[in-house]
Amino acid sequence: MWGKLLGAGFGFMFGKWLGAILGFYLGHLFDKSLKQDFDKVGGFQGFLNGDDLSERQALFFSSCFSVMGHIAKSNGRVSEVHIRAATAFMDEMALAGDDRREAQHAFRAGKEADFSVKDAVREVREAFARRYDLLQLFLEIQIQMAFSDGHVSEQEQALLREVSKYLGISPTQFNFLLRRYQAEYRFRQQRAQWQSQQSQQRQSGGQQRQQRDSAREPQSSAVSRSEALAVLGLSDGASDKDIKRAYRKLMAQHHPDKLVSQGLPEHMMEIAKRKSQSIQSAYELLKQKRSS
Repeated sequence: MWGKLLGAGFGFMFGKWLGAILGFYLGHLFDKSLKQDFDKVGGFQGFLNGDDLSERQALFFSSCFSVMGHIAKSNGRVSEVHIRAATAFMDEMALAGDDRREAQHAFRAGKEADFSVKDAVREVREAFARRYDLLQLFLEIQIQMAFSDGHVSEQEQALLREVSKYLGISPTQFNFLLRRYQAEYRFRQQRAQWQSQQSQQRQSGGQQRQQRDSAREPQSSAVSRSEALAVLGLSDGASDKDIKRAYRKLMAQHHPDKLVSQGLPEHMMEIAKRKSQSIQSAYELLKQKRSS
């Protein structure tokens, strides 16, 4: 805006109205170029904080693991299940060398008595203030850590609600994300169980086993459809239009390339990919049920 005004003013001084028009146009080009450069560094937030992509990625990475460590300690001690979950996280991201040591250090820091989850999470919120999808993914990762033993304790849920509040995510949205991850967890278990049964059937070739499984198929399919809908955040009465809309919205939110461009560390791209795969699998199952 200032480029247009100054350009028009100087143009009028030197060339009257023709100069003002030319100056306004040149000022418009200046404003457009300045805005593009300004947005690349994160707007006013980036200008004030000296923010850049690598710094935001490092902050997301370390904060994510430190808050995971804090959640793992919320029940008084870190269980073997939570340790295995954190290790599996690092394995999934193929962390090695300095990167793995940094993740382990951040996880241990989150377990310390003087760790401030409020300060850590608010720092993430300030750095990613205009990137809501990343803030939501941060919370989803913490929910996944809390749910690593198959359920969320009262202490873990209370702490997750704190994290959600500090991120600026509403209680309604938090409840939605928690229910959706619980459905995603059950859906993955069902799919893994079904794939295991299919593999056993192919290996054994037993006719009696196939007959018994066929007798159970309608009930299993009904449960799978219900869980698939829940993965998309929908209830049993959802229409085809609702399903397609929810699928497209969730896929856009969890698109790995978009999240990386916003500041998600490339190591964590596999987490976004796995979430996208669960959403895709649920959607494909619902399409099969609809056509059958």
